[in-house]
Amino acid sequence: MTDAAVGKPLPRIDGFAKVTGAAHYAAEFDQPGQAYAVIVSATIGLGRITAIGTKAAEALPGVVAILSHRNAPRLPYGGHKGPIDPAHGERLHIFQDDAVRFFGQPVAVVIAETLDQAEHAASMLCVTYEARTPTLPIEGVATIPAGGGRVAADKARGNADAALAAAPVKVDSTYRIARENHNPMEPHATIAAWSGERLTLWSKSQFVVNEQAEIAAIFGLPLENVQVICPFVGGGFGTSLRTWPHVTIAAMAARYAGRPVKLVLTRKQMFHTTGHRPRTVQRVALGAEAGGTLAALVHEGTGETSRYEEFVEALTGIGSFLYSCPNVRTRYRLAPTDTATPTYMRGPGEASGIFALECAMDELAAALAMDPLALRLANEPATDEGANRPFSSRSLRECYALAAARFGWARRDARPRAMRDGRLLIGWGMAAATYPAFQGPASARARLAGNRPVEVETAASDMGPGTYTAMTQVAADALGLRPDQVAFRLGRSDFPPAPPHGGSMTMASVGSAVHAAAGALRDRAAGIAVADPGSPLFGASAAEIAVHEGRLFLPADPARADTYVALVARNGTIAADASTARGEAAQQASMHAFGAVFAEVAIDPDLATVRVRRAVGAYAAGRIVNPLLARSQCLGGMVGGIGMALMEQTVLDPRDGRPLNASMADYLVPVNLDIGELDALFVPEEDAEVNPLGVKGIGEIALVGMAPAIANAVFHATGRRIRDLPIGIEMLL
Repeated sequence: MTDAAVGKPLPRIDGFAKVTGAAHYAAEFDQPGQAYAVIVSATIGLGRITAIGTKAAEALPGVVAILSHRNAPRLPYGGHKGPIDPAHGERLHIFQDDAVRFFGQPVAVVIAETLDQAEHAASMLCVTYEARTPTLPIEGVATIPAGGGRVAADKARGNADAALAAAPVKVDSTYRIARENHNPMEPHATIAAWSGERLTLWSKSQFVVNEQAEIAAIFGLPLENVQVICPFVGGGFGTSLRTWPHVTIAAMAARYAGRPVKLVLTRKQMFHTTGHRPRTVQRVALGAEAGGTLAALVHEGTGETSRYEEFVEALTGIGSFLYSCPNVRTRYRLAPTDTATPTYMRGPGEASGIFALECAMDELAAALAMDPLALRLANEPATDEGANRPFSSRSLRECYALAAARFGWARRDARPRAMRDGRLLIGWGMAAATYPAFQGPASARARLAGNRPVEVETAASDMGPGTYTAMTQVAADALGLRPDQVAFRLGRSDFPPAPPHGGSMTMASVGSAVHAAAGALRDRAAGIAVADPGSPLFGASAAEIAVHEGRLFLPADPARADTYVALVARNGTIAADASTARGEAAQQASMHAFGAVFAEVAIDPDLATVRVRRAVGAYAAGRIVNPLLARSQCLGGMVGGIGMALMEQTVLDPRDGRPLNASMADYLVPVNLDIGELDALFVPEEDAEVNPLGVKGIGEIALVGMAPAIANAVFHATGRRIRDLPIGIEMLL
C-alpha cells in the first residue's frame, strides 16, 4: 500500500491552471459565430409593463433580435423541484407575461453581433410601466409559517414561556440582520448553443445536474438533450446553486437567433436576480438559574421571502441542540415581500440564527456576572436534546479549550471598557459555531484506460475549496496510487450525478462516492488479474492482493506482481461505477460539526471605527483530508464573518426596492487591509458514523461563529450592546 495522501497538505492540483489562465470559466467557452445578449431590467418594484418601444434599438447596427413577453416563445415550464429549490411556490416564468414582481426583473433581452452593440441597443429600449408601491419591510408584514418539510416552523419541549417567567435571571432581546448579496469574483454567465433539439450550456453552476433538469423542464426537453458544462466556478457562496432566469434567457435567445449566444450578468444585475441572504428579525429570550444553568430558551425568527416562492433556511434550529435546556420553544415565520427570492448564502440559516443566540448568551453572561465561556461550558449537553439522539461525535469542549488557550482568553478583564491599547478600546468576545454534517446521494466513475493516469469522474462542481485536489487524494489512496497518477474530472452533467456543491457536503458526499468507485476499480482489477492466465497473479486470491503505486502484488510473495498498465494492455479498459448515500442506521445519530471562535476588536473612541485585530477559530469537523486546503477554507469563512459583522448590507430604496449600493464601490466587503491575524485550528476527531471517510465539512462553519464573536467583543470594548448587523459607526457614536 502506498503512503497515504489523505491528511497531507498537498498544494492545489488546479492552482497552476488558475494562475496562468488555462482554467476556463463559463464566459470563456466562446463558440464560433456566437452573438451577445444583454438583459434589460425592470425599473419599477411592482406593476406591469404597458409598452416596449423597440424601433430605435432595432434600427441600430448589429442588432439580431429583441425578445420580451410580446414575442418570446411560450415555454412549457414543466414541474421541477431540485433539493435547493423552494418547496412551495413557482419559479419566475421569463418573458411569459407583463407582470413585474420586483425591481430588476428581466423584461427584455437584446441580441446583437457584439457586446457593445447589444449594450447600446439595450440602453435605447423604451419600457413604460403601470407602477404600484411594493411592500418591502419585513416588520409589520402578515407572516406565514416556514417549513415545507425542510425545516420546522414550530418546535417545543417543556414549557419555555412559563420557565422564562419563573427564571431568576433572564434576557429578552431582538436582533436584526440586513440583506446580503454574495458578490463572488466571477459574474454569472451562460453560453448557450443548440444543435437541433439538443442544447449545450457552458454555465456557471454549483449544481450542474440540477441545471440540466431545470432547463430540460422549462423547455420541455428530454433530460439527455441538455448538457451543462462547468469545470471551474470563480466563487459562489451559494449564489450559483439555483438555475436563475439568465440561463433560460440565454437558451431562449440562442434558439431564437439560430446561433450560439453568450450572456454575462453585470455586477448590478447580480443584485437583482441571483438570490441573497434574506433579512431577518429574531427574538431570543433566555432564562437561567443564578449559577448559570439554562431553564428556558425561546427563539423566534422572521425571514424575508418573495411573494412567488417561499424560501426557508435553518434559522431557528440551533437552539434545540446547542445547549442543554429542559424548556425550549422555537418559531419561524416568513414575510412575503416584493423582492426576488432569497437563496442560500454561506452558512445559510445557522450563520443568522447563531448570531442572535450567541449574542443572547453573552447578554446572559453579563447579567449573571459570569464568564461567557464558563456559561457555555456549564450548559454543554450530553445528547441532542431536541432530536432525542446521541451525537455521532461532539468535540465542542475541546474546541473551546484549544481556541481559548491559543487566544489567551484567561487574561481577559471581564469589565466592559476596561481593556485598552493607548487610546483604543479593546474588546474580547467569543461564540460557539455549528453546522450540520450533511451527506447527499452521489455517484462516481473510475476508469483504467491505456498508459495514462486513472480517470475519475463525477458531476460535482468546484467553486474554489480545492475539490480537484482533495478528491484526487481520496482516489489515490483507494487505488494504491500516487496523486499524480490520478486524473480527476468534474463539472459535466453527463458525468455520474452529484449533489449540490454547497452545504459543506461535497467531501462527505462526492468523496464517499469517489472512494467507493476507486475501491471498486481496484477490486475489479485484482479480480481480472487472478483470472488472467497472462498475469503473474493468475490463480491467486484477489482478497490477498495489495497495491503500491500501481503495482499489484502478493505481500506474502512480492515477486508475484502485475501492474494496472499491463492489465489494461492485456484486457482493455477497466472501469467501475459506484453510488453512495447515508443509510438509515446513520440517521439514529445527530451529526454536526462544531467550533469555537474568539475575536479581538480595537475601537477608536472618537471615530467609532471597529477593527478586528485577531481571531482564533478551533473546529471539530471530523477527518481533515487536506490541512492546507482546510485552513484556507476556514480563513475565507472567517473573513466572510467579518464582512457580515461589520460591512455587508444591501440597502433598498423604500420607494421601489432598488438596491442603492449595487456595485463593488458601494457594497462593502473586507479587503486585505481590513484583516488582522486569523488563526484556524483543528481538533482531531474520529467519527466513523458520518460517512466512510469520517469527514463533516468545513466550508460553512468557519463563517458561522464570527459575527457573534465580533459583536460580543464590541460590547466588551464599549459597554454598548449592538443587536443589528452590520455594526456601523453610527451605532457606536
